[in-house]
Amino acid sequence: MPESNPSLVSQTAHLSGTSNAESSVHGLTLPEVRETLNALAEVLGSGRALWDFRPFDRLDNPWLAGYPSLWRLLDGLPDNSIDALDLDQALLCDTLWPALCADLASNGRALWDKSLFLWQLPRHALANDALDALPNHDISRFSAGIKGRKWQQISRFANIVSLRPSPYPYLEWCAGKGHLGRLMGALTSRPVLSLEWQQALCIEGEKEAQKQRINQRFLCKDAFADDANVLEKDMHALALHACGGLHLTLLRHGVKAGTRAISISPCCYHLLNESDTDWLSGSAKETGLKLDRHALALPLNHALVASDKDNALRHREISWRLGFDALQRTLRGADDYLPLPTLRQSQLAGSFDDFCRWAAEYRELKLPDDFDAAHWLSLGLGRQRLTRRLDLAAHLFRPMIERFLLLDRAAFLLEAGYSVSLYAFCDSNVTPRNALIDARR
Repeated sequence: MPESNPSLVSQTAHLSGTSNAESSVHGLTLPEVRETLNALAEVLGSGRALWDFRPFDRLDNPWLAGYPSLWRLLDGLPDNSIDALDLDQALLCDTLWPALCADLASNGRALWDKSLFLWQLPRHALANDALDALPNHDISRFSAGIKGRKWQQISRFANIVSLRPSPYPYLEWCAGKGHLGRLMGALTSRPVLSLEWQQALCIEGEKEAQKQRINQRFLCKDAFADDANVLEKDMHALALHACGGLHLTLLRHGVKAGTRAISISPCCYHLLNESDTDWLSGSAKETGLKLDRHALALPLNHALVASDKDNALRHREISWRLGFDALQRTLRGADDYLPLPTLRQSQLAGSFDDFCRWAAEYRELKLPDDFDAAHWLSLGLGRQRLTRRLDLAAHLFRPMIERFLLLDRAAFLLEAGYSVSLYAFCDSNVTPRNALIDARR
């Protein structure tokens, strides 16, 4: 490894570095954020061949010539070790790093800063603390009907945001039934306006607010509609897991209105409107980095913690889809991937032959009279073996892409004059989308 850049090391620690230790929350500064965005863009651009492709579209390895040592390592991995590596970013990085560095050195390229691949959000000191009591309220009244993990997310988000109470009413963006807004209203005694487009959820939320005597009202509007821009200067906007374009719209409206406080947890970065094709911040735009929807979804791609049975079914489905894909390319004479709809679990209990006949009928393709299911299943299994290993290499870059996305949002707010903090409001085992951007002005 080359000698570390002292300013980058300091900045990395400040912007959360690789430490797992709980830390106090520090405000971000625009110069530090810009420096980090440039460092991330440089490595992402240099390593683009390893992550900027769709494995299901590939019949071969697109980066074999450039990274032969890395491929030899991946090719030699036992199949039963791949999910465990995918679940543990540090283990994945440590396993692939020597081979990756060997390829970079053999090509005369500068070695990358390993800490960028191991980035984790700093945890707020209360990230592990769910609410167990509320002033003048029975906590069970607020958690009733909410699944345990979802309640942990809501209560920890609310607990931490309420530590810096603002004197303004809350606007809950994309509120659903308004669980977060109701809890914030109980914690702070501030009025809450909850914006939600589904009328049935608004009705249920209003009934619950009345029952619990919380000053919460609902506005049934599509967040993307022009008349849904209800943000005002003296407000505190809240959004827990607002997907892609929804949290971008909130940030734009908030900055335009000069909203005093904005506390959001982004999610599903790839779910964007057609207009959301560029970065929010000038700082991110200046790096020149471009990410398409597939790249924006990469931080969300993780192996699932599931039972052996569920994992076996998942792997069977992938091999079957890839086997049929090889078949349909031959039948159509077209070398591109053809997606299929979601499968019922009962379909996976049948045979691959049955699956191909269903898929061919769905895609209006005629199977040949001499159709040999075993041949195409063998091709599918081979392609699955390849795609699982290509995915591992691409997943090295998950933390870097998510960090770039979060810092783009933070830079947008910093450029607009906000003070901004970025930290984890809960542990990743509660939800891997645990980032909280807290902005005040």
